[in-house]
Amino acid sequence: MTDSEDIGAVAGQLADLTHGVEEMKNQLETMRLQAETQQSRADTQQERIDLAARELAEVSDRLQAAARALRQSI
Repeated sequence: MTDSEDIGAVAGQLADLTHGVEEMKNQLETMRLQAETQQSRADTQQERIDLAARELAEVSDRLQAAARALRQSI
């Protein structure tokens, strides 16, 4: 192999590596965006769960108050 051929081979390998790294970067960016979306959904679900728990606690308090009032009226 001549020096030109060696340089050409190395240049081709570098181009392949560069392309591979670019593909990996794009895949990682896609995964990062998916993870952010999933985290956002999880946060929204947690907020909904927290709200439902508060509402259930309020309903429970009202039911207990109604039960006490009913017992007192009997």
